Amino acid sequence: MNFSNVFNVDPEKLEKYGALDISLINDLPLFIDPFLLFRSEKKEYQKLHNDIIKYVVFLKRKSQEGNIGKGLIANWYTFPEVKQNWLGFCLHGNSGSGLGSLFAKQLNKNFSLPFLSDFGEEKVVSTHLEKLCLFGDGVGRDCISDFTTNLIKKYLLEYTQSFAKQNIDRKLCKEFFVDKVFFDYNTETWCPQNFILPCYAGDFVLLTPIDILTKDETWINRNSMIQDFKNVVNSIENAQLRDLLNIYFQKRLPKKISEKAVKEAKVATIHHYPEFVTEYIRYKEQHADQAKQESLFKVNATQRTFIDNVQSFCKILSALSPFFSIDRDSYSEAMERVGYLKQVIENNDGYKLFYDGNKQVVGNEKDLQLLFRFVWFRSDYSVDAEVNNGRGPVDYKISKGSGDSTLVEFKLASNSQLQKNLANQVEVYKKANQTKKGIKVILYFNKTEKYKVEKVLKELGLQDEKNIVLIDASLETKRSASKVASKDEYN
Repeated sequence: MNFSNVFNVDPEKLEKYGALDISLINDLPLFIDPFLLFRSEKKEYQKLHNDIIKYVVFLKRKSQEGNIGKGLIANWYTFPEVKQNWLGFCLHGNSGSGLGSLFAKQLNKNFSLPFLSDFGEEKVVSTHLEKLCLFGDGVGRDCISDFTTNLIKKYLLEYTQSFAKQNIDRKLCKEFFVDKVFFDYNTETWCPQNFILPCYAGDFVLLTPIDILTKDETWINRNSMIQDFKNVVNSIENAQLRDLLNIYFQKRLPKKISEKAVKEAKVATIHHYPEFVTEYIRYKEQHADQAKQESLFKVNATQRTFIDNVQSFCKILSALSPFFSIDRDSYSEAMERVGYLKQVIENNDGYKLFYDGNKQVVGNEKDLQLLFRFVWFRSDYSVDAEVNNGRGPVDYKISKGSGDSTLVEFKLASNSQLQKNLANQVEVYKKANQTKKGIKVILYFNKTEKYKVEKVLKELGLQDEKNIVLIDASLETKRSASKVASKDEYN
């Protein structure tokens, strides 16, 4: 399942090298945070950050000069996703859209925005790539992630090649001609280069250092800027600017205050006073030590959840059931697999997949869907995530050819839209995907959630439906069961 398994490498060697033991089944929900490069004590990382800023300043200058042709925009702004690092936001495999013409045009346009007028020439704070995604459309966190990875791709290639030459059998490696590796400022073009790299399924694989990775958001990001609005304003030393921001914010608030209204007032205030962006970045720089600590915590939790826990879970499934060797029609196979998942989660310590110690780590359905994608890795059936055939995405479509398919939805009992979803979604998806076979799997993590699901099913008359499967992933029932077992053994 993982890099260490596929290339016969001791995981401790990867750990010592500082690289993440990536999955080669699906992207892990991690990405490179440029702020960790900026803040690092390693000179090589600081140089990478400086090189990133140098390139973006080059783009800004060219944008201000104007008259950039389509060919140059394609060469300077567009990049394929570096899917070979197996990191990112993809729920199925490792392929993403990359940075295409829409990103190129929007970034070129964003350079004219007031808050980017001093990019590369900031006097109060340092220059940060993340500034590009604080305002303006078309440049979000996915773009910053892809942009960062492309701009340090040469380092990642050399980092992986060095490890491969020392630790991986040459038969498992191959020489690759890689496009857009480094930028030649003399010719103003991106140049290719050859590398000897680990080869998997005909493509190369890239390793990434753990200490530059994070999960969810970069340290400097739009959501944080809005959420930290009050703290940032209070931290501003310039009393006049601080008062102007407070006054404008209060004026933008309607009489009927709501969470949405407060957010809109903050955004309007920041737009009116672009100086706030500088103050926000200074605030984040002042709390920079937290960036490393929080990122390390998130990455470690991701490793335990999506690597360690999944591997342990799959070993249990393999030992206690024929989960990985089932072969029937898609519905029978999917139902059989769901049944084994239920058995292992409820009775064979499989529930630990969803916890880091005593802390529940599956807080949203995206994480839940990703976990189940990992345990479906060895199947002759096509397991397609988030298939959208006209009526919205469905979690999984299990199929073998066009004539045999089953739709599977994994839901959390805590989902506020569960009743509406159960009433409408499956039937809509069946029609859209031209299949009459659908399965709902609902996980609950406590008694309250269990009672909620049972009540909803009863109200909808679905309590006896065999294709709606409830799985108990609660910590409390597992603990009580172990106590009972220990008492019985003692007596």
